[in-house]
Amino acid sequence: MEKICVAVRVRPLVTEKNSDGTFWKVEDNRISLHKSLGTPISGVSYAFDYVFDQDCRNETVYELLTKDIIHASVEGFNGTAFAYGQTSSGKTFTMNGSENDPGIIHRAVKDIFTKIQMTNDREFLIRVSYMEIYNEEINDLFAVENQKLQIHESLERGIFVAGLREEIVSSAEQVLKLVQSGEVNRHVGATNMNVRSSRSHTIFRMVIESKKTDARSSGEDDAIRVSVLNLVDLAGSERIAKTGAGGVRLKEGKYINKSLMVLGNVINKLSEGAKQRGHIPYRDSKLTRILQPALGGNAKTSIICTVAPDEVHIEETKGTLQFASRAKRITNCVQVNEVLITVDAALLKRQKLEIEELRRKLQGSRAEVLEQEILKLRNDMLNYELEREKLSTELEEERKSHKERDQCIREQQMKIDNPNSSVTFSDSDRKSSQGQVFEIQCLKEESNGSHCMGQEDAFRTPCFKALPNAYVAKRSTYRRQTEDSPLPDTFSNIADEDTWLKMNKGYIADLDSLHMTPARKVQSFPSTDITPVSIFSSIIPPTIYVRN
Repeated sequence: MEKICVAVRVRPLVTEKNSDGTFWKVEDNRISLHKSLGTPISGVSYAFDYVFDQDCRNETVYELLTKDIIHASVEGFNGTAFAYGQTSSGKTFTMNGSENDPGIIHRAVKDIFTKIQMTNDREFLIRVSYMEIYNEEINDLFAVENQKLQIHESLERGIFVAGLREEIVSSAEQVLKLVQSGEVNRHVGATNMNVRSSRSHTIFRMVIESKKTDARSSGEDDAIRVSVLNLVDLAGSERIAKTGAGGVRLKEGKYINKSLMVLGNVINKLSEGAKQRGHIPYRDSKLTRILQPALGGNAKTSIICTVAPDEVHIEETKGTLQFASRAKRITNCVQVNEVLITVDAALLKRQKLEIEELRRKLQGSRAEVLEQEILKLRNDMLNYELEREKLSTELEEERKSHKERDQCIREQQMKIDNPNSSVTFSDSDRKSSQGQVFEIQCLKEESNGSHCMGQEDAFRTPCFKALPNAYVAKRSTYRRQTEDSPLPDTFSNIADEDTWLKMNKGYIADLDSLHMTPARKVQSFPSTDITPVSIFSSIIPPTIYVRN
């Protein structure tokens, strides 16, 4: 069993002095509130593992508070370090630092790789990830497209965030570049208390796997150590009256305070002892759910609480110190995380096999040649797709054309096979033949060579109802054709356009009542000029319909 290591760091004063003379005084590992004359106020004094004053640098905080946890993570222990406090109290500066005074994250990364280089009997594989909890939603800071991620738990991996990108790294410089790129994607905003206020909790995670290099030769178990190191920068608790937040900032502040309240409840439950604690509400917040192993679980944990010594923040400082006092009573069960394997289940071994396989492939072929061949195949595939689409379009047009042609042939065949049907033309035919008059004539009976005759006493003229857009003409008497025929050779010259317009409005022209033409010999119509649309029997007097 091991207790959580808790430290307090006091931020430098923003104002020159307090109006009533009260001030916070740091003495060794104790911080207390004093009156103007130096008399301590009763009940406002707290003791911790470490208390850092305003002049303390990040290097001192790291060396005393978190360096041991970092080294233990290389040896297979889980570790967590996070900063807690009110807004604008120096949490982000403690974790990230500045160019002149790097923070805990930068120093821990460099220290881990230095420790690995000094360890000769083990080989390591390191993976890093960076996430933020913004408005109770988990977002990936390495891949901005990975948002609203979910938390899962398994026997092999424990508690983890599904879909979170993990980068395999081999140097401290590579890790620091990733951290810098992730910081750009973090949600920050301006309030009355801080120009660059963190609006989300961030968790930088390193998974360290290690294995003995001579395990097989020495006959020892093929055990792999897997440790998880969490470096957490929490958003600060805030009062709306002081920050002046509104709109989006107000919504962000509500979620921040809610998650910090749940964290405080978890700390309270854990500090009560195993017999009295009862249910621990880890699942009430995603922050406490992810940090569950670090709070009363299998991890070495250190908490640094930052406070502002200004008089206006006395109440917030008291709340932070009370939180730290309760956290100091929590104990964790720490042990080395070793995984015994008999199959290739560990990520370290899988990555090693994949690297060897890729190395063999690259040795047998040139990467540039393969890349050119892949590009050529992609271009050929693209051209094939374009050609296929073109042929498909042409085939579809050809099918439509054949379908229209077959429909036209069927209509003509129906007109020829059914002599009692009216002869009409479609709108498209009428438009194409506008200004032309089609002629229809009864063909002579070829068997006896006689003219088409209609016997009035033996046969009656069929009664056909004219279509709405058809021209109508009829004969009043049916007799054998004489030499003085009222019809000219070509039916198209019988009337002008105005006469046909009247016919179209319902006027029925009696062909036998038209003015007789001078006598002349009837001539047969040339076969090339006649387009028979309907053929009637020689014994049925014809009724003629001509569509405009």
